[in-house]
Amino acid sequence: MKKLQLANLPTKITRMERWSAETGKNIYIKRDDQTGSEWSGNKIRKLEFAVAEAVEKGCNLLITCGGIQSNHCRATVSVATHFGMKSAVLLRISDKSPVEGNYFLYLLLGADVRFCNREEYSSHRAEIMQQMADEYAAQGYRPYIIPEGASFGVGTCGYYYALKEIVEQEKELGITFDTIITATGSGGTSAGLQLSNIINGYGKRIAGVCVCDDEPYFQRISEKISKDALPYLVKLGEISQAKADEAAASIKGTDFEFIEGYVGRGYALSRPEELEHIKRLARLEGIVFDPVYTGKATYGMVNEMRPGGKLQDAENILFIHTGGLYGLFPVSKDFEF
Repeated sequence: MKKLQLANLPTKITRMERWSAETGKNIYIKRDDQTGSEWSGNKIRKLEFAVAEAVEKGCNLLITCGGIQSNHCRATVSVATHFGMKSAVLLRISDKSPVEGNYFLYLLLGADVRFCNREEYSSHRAEIMQQMADEYAAQGYRPYIIPEGASFGVGTCGYYYALKEIVEQEKELGITFDTIITATGSGGTSAGLQLSNIINGYGKRIAGVCVCDDEPYFQRISEKISKDALPYLVKLGEISQAKADEAAASIKGTDFEFIEGYVGRGYALSRPEELEHIKRLARLEGIVFDPVYTGKATYGMVNEMRPGGKLQDAENILFIHTGGLYGLFPVSKDFEF
């Protein structure tokens, strides 16, 4: 098995000079928002492996799911189109949405779009996507289903290798990051980073800031995803079967750290203070975070760096900017200027 070469890698790491001076910490940003354009963000690292498997299996249709402004759906549709595949997305909505942001790009890139409500999505999205796959198979397509966020075994290999990339960049930069922070919405990015941390013995503290659900939920998800990734790492020649068996027996949910308390009004719903935080950092550093993931995660990170916070002892912090710019425009009316 070989991954596809899609993302612009390695993504650069930049020190946030004024933010660091303001907080008394060394804050760096890894620009995974710059992995591409149509497929910018963290999802493309996962899709390099997931779509490689789809191609290997002879599939010609990618099916996935997410919110109406899902970065993952947009990246998946873009990659499918790039390879001459058909794409279909199952979108979770509460009300009819204007055609804007990522939703506009799904349609522009030619995806079939289907909708479901929040309850259907929460409890039955896997079943609905399988029904979609069966319908397309009856039409002669060979479908490949990618779960939410490409957060499954093969997908999480993307962030297994991302941590190896970071360690090489540390040598070039002459710095060692003691803490790596990312937003967590489906678990695959955090799981891949920590799996690499465990397997390679890097000794990093890796924490995901929950933008939905809670730590016990993501610990369960991360344990499963990580164990599901092990056979792929064997196929890729990264680890031996004996090492995979050892890791499968030893990895547990509590190996994965998540920071709670920053879901706010709910997934993809913003509070005024979160939007003000995004605006302030845009004006402080000229870097734009999104309202669903990185805005909430950096808002939580700032709070937790204060005395008494979970990150008060962190010194050299790397935040992974996972993208999401297109999802910022649909909420532009909610900002105060």
